[in-house]
Formats: sequence, structure tokens, C-alpha cells
Amino acid sequence: MSLQLHVSGRAAREIERVVQWWAANRPAAPGAVRKEVERALRLLLQEPGIGALVPQASEPGVRRFRMERIRYWLYYRVVGNRFEVLTVWHGSRDKEPSL
Repeated sequence: MSLQLHVSGRAAREIERVVQWWAANRPAAPGAVRKEVERALRLLLQEPGIGALVPQASEPGVRRFRMERIRYWLYYRVVGNRFEVLTVWHGSRDKEPSL
């Protein structure tokens, strides 16, 4: 089954915020965020079950995947044939995003 990618408005805004911060603060690798998100999505669209389940999420089936190079988590879920990117979240934060 082929999954259709959907990026929520929240996720799109958060990714853009991280892209802007990274470009300003990590000039040696300004494109790293977009590359890592694209790499993660290519992998997750093929193997969506590899992310860890987030048991405290308010919606069922929410998973997260660590993008090691940039130290962010990508939160997502699969509903039917729809792959939904919910948000990205920096790994240093003490709490999970509200989902």
C-alpha cells in the first residue's frame, strides 16, 4: 500500500521555524534540516512502523522518529493510507508536545 503524505499546518510552521533557526545558527550546514526531514520521510513512508509509539498522545497511533543529525523528533501517525506529519520537537525538551 502506498501512503499519501500530509504535513499538518503545525508541522509545516515548526519545520520552517527550525530551518530558519538552523540557517542562522549553523552556517556550516544550512540545509541540514530539510535534508534530514526529507531523509526521514523517505524512510518512514517505506517503513512507518519503525517509529516508537507515543503512549501519552491524545490520539491513537502517534509515533516519533529521531532525526539524529539535527537532534529533533518527527511526530507522525498513519491513518488508512494517509501518513500524517504532526510536528517536530527538539530532543532536549523535557516534555512531549501536546498531540
